[in-house]
Amino acid sequence: MPKRSFKSLSEREILALAIQLEEQDARIYGDFAEGLNETYPATAEMFQKMQKIENEHRHRLFELYQTKYGDHLPAIQREDIKGFVERNPIWLLRPLRLKEVREQAEIMELETQRFYESAAKQTTDINVRKLLGDLALEESKHVEAAEAISDRVFTDSAEHVEKEAHHRLFLLQIVQPGLAGLMDGSVSTLAPLFAAAFATHSSWETFLVGTAASIGAGISMGLTEALSDDGAMTGRGKPYIRGTVCGVMTAVGGLGHTLPYLLPNFYVATGIAVAVVIIELLAISYIRHRYMGSSWVTATLQILVGGLLVFLAGILIGSA
Repeated sequence: MPKRSFKSLSEREILALAIQLEEQDARIYGDFAEGLNETYPATAEMFQKMQKIENEHRHRLFELYQTKYGDHLPAIQREDIKGFVERNPIWLLRPLRLKEVREQAEIMELETQRFYESAAKQTTDINVRKLLGDLALEESKHVEAAEAISDRVFTDSAEHVEKEAHHRLFLLQIVQPGLAGLMDGSVSTLAPLFAAAFATHSSWETFLVGTAASIGAGISMGLTEALSDDGAMTGRGKPYIRGTVCGVMTAVGGLGHTLPYLLPNFYVATGIAVAVVIIELLAISYIRHRYMGSSWVTATLQILVGGLLVFLAGILIGSA
């Protein structure tokens, strides 16, 4: 269906479209507030206040419309008019990302301001023109209003709560799947890699085995992580993002000690690979200590002992 130009709208249609825009924006801000309330309560409160402002705008517009045209509103939507920016339904996604929500709100306010400015120029009725002009001015001040709301809402404790919530989301969505992948890739590939190394004493053949084990483990872990949880209930984020993070880190963990076997000298390659393994295991211990709250000593002992056992198993099997 072809879209109409903005200039083709009558004053009645402009008022009806304005009412529809304010109603939609209020609903979106309400969805923002609901989606952010558990994780970002201060920001959710800000959007609740913005929802009230949009509802008040709608009420003023509808009162004027009723005075001039009665109760019936033409079924005109923003999608029917040329020039409106398409709004991606990010408010339907869970969990909501704070940066995307704030950017969407800025776009909404700017678009509505421009609509009122253009509409005021196109209307001739003095009351309609005045109201649209007033609303254009108010929309231009919404960014300042949002900042004022933020000053009242974002107390030190509220900011602390939101920072802690953001940190928890980072752990759930990035650190945990990445750490699981790195641990699996670094440890599970040790046995096949060093078994191949000590069975063949060939750098190239060892490299092929290690590469196959790393990529295979990456694909397996990535799919397992992505299919384990859709994130809707746990707030762990989009499954394909977690799966990608987990799969890539798994492959990286295995390839780290596989790449030294590109060197033709088997013993030099093996010495470097062992050093890389130690660095990988220490890195895993640090990540567990830094982000997961594990004791540095406990995390190091657990990872080193586990890695050493797998490493020895590979050597024994390869030397048999």
